[in-house]
Amino acid sequence: MTTARVAIVAFDRISPFHLSVPCAVFGEAAGAAAAPFEVRVCAAEPGELRSLAGFGIAARHGLRELARADIVVVPSWRDPQEVPPASLLAALRRAHRRGALLVGLCLGAYVLAEAGLLDGRRATTHWRWAERFAQRYPAVQVDSNVLYVDGGDVLTSAGTAAGIDCCLHVVRRRLGAETANRIARILVVPPHRQGSQAQYIEQPVAEGADEGPLAKTLDWAARHLAAPHSLDSLAARAAMSRRSFTRHFRQRTGTTVGQWLLGQRLALAQRLLETTDQPIERIAERAGFGSALSMRQHFSAMLNTTPSMHRREFRGG
Repeated sequence: MTTARVAIVAFDRISPFHLSVPCAVFGEAAGAAAAPFEVRVCAAEPGELRSLAGFGIAARHGLRELARADIVVVPSWRDPQEVPPASLLAALRRAHRRGALLVGLCLGAYVLAEAGLLDGRRATTHWRWAERFAQRYPAVQVDSNVLYVDGGDVLTSAGTAAGIDCCLHVVRRRLGAETANRIARILVVPPHRQGSQAQYIEQPVAEGADEGPLAKTLDWAARHLAAPHSLDSLAARAAMSRRSFTRHFRQRTGTTVGQWLLGQRLALAQRLLETTDQPIERIAERAGFGSALSMRQHFSAMLNTTPSMHRREFRGG
């Protein structure tokens, strides 16, 4: 299994949390999960970097590391009104032309957009800054509802913790669901979150809600995906009215029941394709698609691949 070189861009006045997200996913946690990543933190500017927490960061590597990296991560940016250094923008463009995977987490999307790497593409960033982002970069198709956007060779994520989701998605793309799940367990986070930023813009979930009937119903449904489910059947199981269930479900997940179920079923099918030798027809039944044809149609529409191709790609890894 080939080791992937990961260059993480650090800069003056960086948020320690934003810097730690890709370092944790691709570095410490990946090492504990035996995932082949080689991480380099690269300073965008010379000298010791100051963090927003008040301590300094002495990065041993500079922007030259971007020239040999397979994955380049811009974990945020200090000020959406400030144009990033020309040297950083040029290094990102060269890395992209060379074929590196570029990842802009949170306000890191501003840096990729300033480099011209998001023109004509769909992208996201922190919901608080999404409107300004769209005004500043009209050539970018801004989607402020999602946790991350996979554009193939360029990825962007929503704010703060959504960077974990995006980095785990990169691991899943390269190494499959089981490796991503192992890293997620080490970090004590979900390997894949459903929903969108919308669930975080409104008021937070009330304390103790995770033990409520909605959470229990979703947990049960996720463990019984082969059974037929509908809005009415799940509302009845939660002992809630259709209207109340719909409202609370959207607040919790940021999506609809149908979209949530499809996401759960796709994730289960992917995991079974990657980790078992079960026939595609059996996996389609276990995941709740009903037939192999239905599963193939959803894989094509949502993942731009087929179950057979997905199995070959990840079992080969």
